[in-house]
Amino acid sequence: MKKFIEEFKAFALRGNVVDMAVGVIIGTAFSGIVKSLTDNFINPILNFVTGAARYSWADIAGFASSFASAVVNFFIMAFILFCILKMMNKLMSIGAKKKEEIKEVTTKTCQYCMSEISIKATRCPHCTSILEEEELENHNEKET
Repeated sequence: MKKFIEEFKAFALRGNVVDMAVGVIIGTAFSGIVKSLTDNFINPILNFVTGAARYSWADIAGFASSFASAVVNFFIMAFILFCILKMMNKLMSIGAKKKEEIKEVTTKTCQYCMSEISIKATRCPHCTSILEEEELENHNEKET
């Protein structure tokens, strides 16, 4: 069960799934603006032009107020979504840092040729130098 939850977490927090969710939420919020624009500006203008309705200044102010409310709702939704994603990215980066810290060191640098070699190597495969300090002293004593 634990593996299933980990797999679901990896799936749900993948970039594509999160991007799709953000797109759906922003699209839904934006459809509120479009609906308000149609209901509060375009339809009243068409009704007035065709003579189907007469509007008072209070009606016009109500239409403008409803549209402004829809725009403010969109920006509030976008801001909240931004904050949630920022927090989620911060949490994900904390998890990534922990994984990087746990990663075991498997290579080292040769002190003579600066090549990257295995941590267990005692002789550099590139320059053939002896790497361990004790072995280096023993090697020098044998040469003299």
